[in-house]
Amino acid sequence: MSKPRVLSGIQPTNGSFHLGNYLGAVKQWVELQESHDAFYCVVDLHALTSSPDPKELRQNTLVSVAQLLALGVDPEHCTLFIQSHVAEHNQLGWVMECLTGFGEASRMTQFKDKSQKIENDRIGVGVFTYPMLMAADILLYQADQVPVGEDQRQHIELTRDLATRFNSQYGKTFRIPEGYILKEGAKIYDLQDPTSKMSKSAESASGLIELLDAPEINTKKIKSAVTDTGREVRFDVAQKPGISNLLTIYSTLSGRSVAEIENEFDGKGYGDFKGAVAEVVVEYLRPVRTKTLELLGDPGHLNAILRVGADKASAVASKTLSDVYERIGLLARG
Repeated sequence: MSKPRVLSGIQPTNGSFHLGNYLGAVKQWVELQESHDAFYCVVDLHALTSSPDPKELRQNTLVSVAQLLALGVDPEHCTLFIQSHVAEHNQLGWVMECLTGFGEASRMTQFKDKSQKIENDRIGVGVFTYPMLMAADILLYQADQVPVGEDQRQHIELTRDLATRFNSQYGKTFRIPEGYILKEGAKIYDLQDPTSKMSKSAESASGLIELLDAPEINTKKIKSAVTDTGREVRFDVAQKPGISNLLTIYSTLSGRSVAEIENEFDGKGYGDFKGAVAEVVVEYLRPVRTKTLELLGDPGHLNAILRVGADKASAVASKTLSDVYERIGLLARG
């Protein structure tokens, strides 16, 4: 019996992933590759919506690949590739745009949020059509499941609607994917604003635990984390969101229960506790940082992995696109 297929992607918009990226997504990618036929891509085309510097985009893409490998994504157990290395993404993306109604595209939450923050004449059309390209990413590989966070559920629903619409109009072509909503794991919050999720869109990097930061930088960030005026190390999201966030980080990375940690620091101050959290974080991330830098020192090896991944992805994507083109009436090249 064949394994169910999953497709997921991550943007190379920063030089380093942060702890929330890892615990919220990549850690579960690593688990899924053992039980699924996994396709994982660095979605550099999606990153273009933020108009990145070309040199930084190229470097961030390579750094993203190196981090995925360092974190346990294994090319022997999955297909790892760069989105722009498979031309069929753009080609099917156009078909999806032609299939999507203007109204349903306008209702996408992420577009509405961004359009409220930026003047309309400064928003690229790519921000509007982003969900259609995401639908193409998924449908190209006939994915059974798409591992996503709760905030991406709307995009999965659009993908399902477009696949159903295409199948109804042109004949059975696409598998209808299910959203694989990532299991409720540790929610990691910004160190400087512990009521907001740790996010690369944060105004300041001082609240992010970045995987590739030097140990002394992450130590300083943790010791400077916002807490409260008390001294009790106790999990209480409402009254002590900062301490609760640090307890979650400590527990998740150490494998120890929150109650056990609370008992250890009973009667001790925040200084001792923050120092212990910093030590756990630094030691957990040390091998990831070391392995990533080692991989980046051999770009030829990384590119060889990506060539194999692109070839495997293209073999699947080209078959899907060929079927789509035939069914919508595009004349085959003679």
